[in-house]
Amino acid sequence: MASGVQVADDVCRIFYDMKVRKCSTPEEIKKRKKAVIFCLSPDKKCIVVEEGKEILVGDVGVTVSDPFKHFVQMLPEKDCRYALYDASFETKESKKEELMFIMWAPDQAPLKSKMIYASSKDAIKKKFQGIKHECQANGPEDLNRACIAEKLGGSLIVAFEGCPV
Repeated sequence: MASGVQVADDVCRIFYDMKVRKCSTPEEIKKRKKAVIFCLSPDKKCIVVEEGKEILVGDVGVTVSDPFKHFVQMLPEKDCRYALYDASFETKESKKEELMFIMWAPDQAPLKSKMIYASSKDAIKKKFQGIKHECQANGPEDLNRACIAEKLGGSLIVAFEGCPV
């Protein structure tokens, strides 16, 4: 069921910037987004970037020691959100970085919020062409390293964000 919710151009631009990794200078790499959280506009008609809810690659190791833990803590306890997370992980053969789309719908969120986010998910996913990994999380227990490693490749994953799984 579609909700009629639109996706802001900023959301699409951020997705494109995160997806397409151009040859960049070290300064440009630091400004690349590691994680971004999206929410519905106050009138509930548009999916927008939630102000101040992002982690830049340059923040990792400087102001953010554990980007994944910091990302999970940025999610609201009692409301829904969408997010993009640029996951860094290792298999036995190689290191990889891949985007993951996350729908956050905690158990404590109001039913109306859960319904509009669920019915608007297709609108944002259509704009995010080429996403390989998706996760729906209903609480912090769904966003632990082991669960995310399972979504990224199961038993092939040996480390996620530099930590063994």
